[in-house]
Amino acid sequence: MRSTWESFFAEWLPPLEAEMRQAVGEPTHPGEQLFYGMLMYHLGWADAQLRPARVDAGKRIRPMLCLLACAAGGGDPAQALPAAAAIELLHNFSLIHDDIQDRSETRRGRPTVWALWGVAQAINAGDALFVIAHRALWRLRQRGVPAERILEVAERFDAACLMLTKGQHLDLAFETADRVTVADYLEMIRGKTAALLAASLGIGARLAGFPHQELEAFGEALGMAFQVQDDLLGIWGDPAVTGKPVADDLRVRKKTLPVIYAMERAPGFAERYHAPDTPLEVLLRDLEACGARAEAEATAAAFTRQALEALERAGLRNPYGEALRELALALLSRSR
Repeated sequence: MRSTWESFFAEWLPPLEAEMRQAVGEPTHPGEQLFYGMLMYHLGWADAQLRPARVDAGKRIRPMLCLLACAAGGGDPAQALPAAAAIELLHNFSLIHDDIQDRSETRRGRPTVWALWGVAQAINAGDALFVIAHRALWRLRQRGVPAERILEVAERFDAACLMLTKGQHLDLAFETADRVTVADYLEMIRGKTAALLAASLGIGARLAGFPHQELEAFGEALGMAFQVQDDLLGIWGDPAVTGKPVADDLRVRKKTLPVIYAMERAPGFAERYHAPDTPLEVLLRDLEACGARAEAEATAAAFTRQALEALERAGLRNPYGEALRELALALLSRSR
């Protein structure tokens, strides 16, 4: 039997996809085939030969949070569809650019846009999605949303864009930094991961005319907990479930929260971590011995409590409010 949030997803994912397709558009002459083809490939609507396809392109969590927040606040999710589409398109702009900056050649089991068509074309494709995301917001006019509310939503959307890029800046800077503090790291994920989740919920609430403060606090804490849990899975996740090698984040020497805790607390860990020949088994033993894993788990649990407390304060006594709670718990108990 489906949960409330799963039933909501089943109902609203098809119209969301349709709204996204309308926002992206399609070629009007042969010279635009590759331009639109790259966008459709990245969004899961085409294969590498640019033929129509349906492949894994993510769970569309952020736009669905927007629609759920709108419904929970007493609004009509159909009216919020352009904003939800804009949020997902913005998220995908960031993924195309992240893949270039991180030199990632695969995403969800397929070559990334830059791996197929080169860095220059991928940058341009990401830029195009950034613009299309903003244009998608103006489609709210066709849904009868008042102009002043559209402007309020657009301002919130742009604030999230800036937070997103600030978070990415910090993430890139951490790659070459000798020392990263826990406070630095939490500030980075507040921008890179939590900002768009908070905006998704806040925009949905605004479109319903519902107070947005607690829902945004819920979204931010949810994003923080989600990222810390992702850090834990990147080291201790089951490869058979995650699809990644054992301790993959350690293998590539990624500075995630457990690693930063260990660098602050375990003498000599930073030197061993930066040495490329240190066996993974040694690093794993260090993380356990200094309590870094337990500390990261406690941090994820604390942010989870903050999220659920903020949602409770929002006072959403309806099935959609319960769906938000169910979805949050499902996201925070995932194993991949």
